[in-house]
Amino acid sequence: MSNFKVDFYRFEDGSKPVGVFIRSLNLKMKAKVVADLHLLEEYGNLAREPLSKELDDGIFEVRTTEGSDIVRILYFFDKDKLIIATNGFVKKQQKTPKGEIDLAKRRRDDYFRRKEAGTYE
Repeated sequence: MSNFKVDFYRFEDGSKPVGVFIRSLNLKMKAKVVADLHLLEEYGNLAREPLSKELDDGIFEVRTTEGSDIVRILYFFDKDKLIIATNGFVKKQQKTPKGEIDLAKRRRDDYFRRKEAGTYE
């Protein structure tokens, strides 16, 4: 049994941008990303490189590579061993783009704001 649970950030309409992103990947990469997310559930906050890395202010990334393709899924931790995946992208440069980290932070803020208000479903 997994120690942690990965859940995808949901917009107010219920759609999950990370789910949409993962479904857009080719079959082999999709399988590797899902396998890495299962590993993250197993290791949680003990996950380290090369699987996971902290980027900034409690935002982490799951790192998946398939051949020359590199995919990152950004996430944060909530209490009760819950991991919320906020966004994903195909990495094309050495550094994780600041815009992706900022997007993860905005979605984290929105998640906690809506959760506090009792409107995060």
